[in-house]
Amino acid sequence: MAKPYALVTGASGGIGSAVAEALAERGFNLVLNCRQTDNRAEAVKHAVEAHGREARLVPFDVTDRSAVESALRPLLKEGVDIGVLVNNAGVVRDALLLDQLEDDWAVTVRTTLDGFFNVTKAVLLPMVRRRQGRIINVSSIVGLVGNSGQVSYAAGRAGLIGATRSLSREVASHGITVNAVAPGLIDTPMTHSLADIGHLSPVGRPGTPREVASLIAFLASEEAAYITGQVITIDGGLT
Repeated sequence: MAKPYALVTGASGGIGSAVAEALAERGFNLVLNCRQTDNRAEAVKHAVEAHGREARLVPFDVTDRSAVESALRPLLKEGVDIGVLVNNAGVVRDALLLDQLEDDWAVTVRTTLDGFFNVTKAVLLPMVRRRQGRIINVSSIVGLVGNSGQVSYAAGRAGLIGATRSLSREVASHGITVNAVAPGLIDTPMTHSLADIGHLSPVGRPGTPREVASLIAFLASEEAAYITGQVITIDGGLT
């Protein structure tokens, strides 16, 4: 029997694109979310298809509940079986709190938390009815230990950890697992300016998107059926 689809939000980013490809390698078809279709999104689609899997680009803003529902409802009615959800969409608007603009605070927190709520709620009921599903939320070690100049980012990522733990208890009896991964410094375009501090981790380098993606792919697998409500750090031993 064919594996269900995996929905990855923020799929055109460094971690999101690696996750999409790792899941395609493991036999999943992909629903790829991005804010808008562009060359990066098309490249991810082609990478998934190169593994012989189907890829659907579904652009929408995760903070816009009506846009999320309008994009996903037709897929669900069509019979697209979303068995894995990776909530990966996020933005960074770093500043000391005294300098933080209200709009930057709002977009950072809303992308993480409203995005989680809107997308998860859209696909959760079919998972409950099927009594099977995997939800993996991409948080950050900043949500666990904090970081100067990242109050808004930490607030969103810490909130996502709380949501992960709570939702895992709500849906465990329905065969659905809910976990979070908390990456440290990962070498993506978003963090290239910080690459020179990768040596601060005990392993002496930043992590790669592929390493994060491999962890997420494991959590999406049948082998991870007894793991739920967990926050797994992947930071080279930094925390």
